Amino acid sequence: MIAVRELVKRYGDTVAVDGLTFAVEPGRVTGFLGPNGAGKSTTLRMVLGLDVPTSGTATVDGAPYRDLPSPTRRVGALLDPGAVDPGRTAHGHLLWQARAAGIGRARVDEVLGLVGLEGRGGHAIRHLSLGMRQRLGIAGALLGDPGVLILDEPLNGLDPEGIVWVRRLLRGFAREGRTVLVSSHLMNEMEATADHVLVVSRGRLVADVGVAELAAGARERVEVASPDPAGLAALLARAGAAPSAAADGRLVVTGMDAARVGELAAAHGVVLHALVPVRARLEDAFIRLTGDGGRTPVRDAGTAGEGEWVR
Repeated sequence: MIAVRELVKRYGDTVAVDGLTFAVEPGRVTGFLGPNGAGKSTTLRMVLGLDVPTSGTATVDGAPYRDLPSPTRRVGALLDPGAVDPGRTAHGHLLWQARAAGIGRARVDEVLGLVGLEGRGGHAIRHLSLGMRQRLGIAGALLGDPGVLILDEPLNGLDPEGIVWVRRLLRGFAREGRTVLVSSHLMNEMEATADHVLVVSRGRLVADVGVAELAAGARERVEVASPDPAGLAALLARAGAAPSAAADGRLVVTGMDAARVGELAAAHGVVLHALVPVRARLEDAFIRLTGDGGRTPVRDAGTAGEGEWVR
């Protein structure tokens, strides 16, 4: 388990991380989400002992990373797939990591196979594609067969097949009772992969909640097109809906389902060219949370008590 308590990181007058408190439980995939500059990478670096907190604590299985015995066997991490010697071969890169951690050579070949790089071990890293370098970085994280996996933007550069592969890897890891924390900007993939999400904005935690619950909190909407958008908008507003104009000339309607929009238009003789219900998605909830500077509270059914809210 990863536990962060009142974690703060300041760089001069800039507060990168501002009082973060959360726990990443084993047995589920936890997504770590937030806009650029929200403090995600800084937080991960503090969890891994690469940055020293200004105050607060970050522990893995009850101890700071630097105090863990055989840390490579406890925690596997990928923060930057580009932080490698491009002249090394893929096999050589993993081999020196394995030797430093007291891991046998056979494990290197094993993890190359696990990430789909069998046959690429003798290739110089500079000749590998971005997606292959991502796979190599994940192979390094898996070397010690760790109980905790931390990946920062592991989907960058991966093709659709690679993205599906990472999704299966993470879910399989979690099913084995291990702890998985993964950051990503790809909301659709997080919705398909994560069981739980932590959302940060401006260094603060704004949601600590299950994916399904967070997505359910986003407003569903209806997109509708008509040759008389102004008349339709007025009609919908009088009926209690909230229509707004989209860039393509359509109306985006909240507060009324698609069936009711269609019935209302038919009853008043308004022609419709399109009527599309849009299911609420994790991306909608993410924008709602982070678009206002992270001031929207979200109840956490798992950790918040009656009447409590997560910042």
